[in-house]
Amino acid sequence: MLPRPTKRLPARLLPTPARARRILDVLERAHPEARCALDYRNAFELAVATILSAQCTDERVNHVTPGLFERYPDAHALAAAPLADVEETIRSTGFFRAKARSITGFARGLVERHGGEVPRSMEELVLLPGIGRKTANVVLGHAFGVNEGVAVDTHVLRVTNRLGLAESGDPAVVEAGLMKLVPRERWTRTTDLIIFHGRKVCDARRPACGVCPLFAECAWESRQAWASGEPPRARRPTRAARPTPAARRPAGRRPSHPARPSSGGRRRRAR
Repeated sequence: MLPRPTKRLPARLLPTPARARRILDVLERAHPEARCALDYRNAFELAVATILSAQCTDERVNHVTPGLFERYPDAHALAAAPLADVEETIRSTGFFRAKARSITGFARGLVERHGGEVPRSMEELVLLPGIGRKTANVVLGHAFGVNEGVAVDTHVLRVTNRLGLAESGDPAVVEAGLMKLVPRERWTRTTDLIIFHGRKVCDARRPACGVCPLFAECAWESRQAWASGEPPRARRPTRAARPTPAARRPAGRRPSHPARPSSGGRRRRAR
């Protein structure tokens, strides 16, 4: 879940190209080993692995893909694969039925439209089954060295919103904003650095703000609390927002307790 929008930012924390450059330079020094965490040998394997990585860890995908590519080493083989066999092979990645349809559909699209070869343009890639803009950015940037955009996943959404480089939960909006802030030649590297930082430091549930190299550059209002070891508590709903007892009671149901008599209407005990 993305944090609430920050308060009005001071000038030094506004999302400008100069500030984006400073942030990326810090991340480059802090995480020089950052790279695409998926294992692949060619563009076809990277595309399939990226499709499988949805709602799944890269480690799990890397555990599954060697067996998958041993059975189906190219688009022609995967396009002709029995769907049930593909489902069983990728079962542990989750949502395996939908993913099996996506990767076999992608393979058939490659065979029918491109002779089994992965195209090198955004326009052609996003027309293939199972390929969205994020996956296309990953394939183009890492397999072909083509910077067409910034791949925005959950890590990029979270980190850029906390830093104040973005203020949206929409990947398309965040990508468009980053493309204006970051030079084209750094687009692919931007994704790798931010994802790596999101996994190692700027965690969704327990961010390590106390050791974050971007602490001084961060606009997130909760960073000080996490750095001091006192994470902020979730806000309770206001009194006006809390449901009243009458609102919580099912419609048509009366209170189980008897109505109390008024103070002036108490009957005298019969003698």
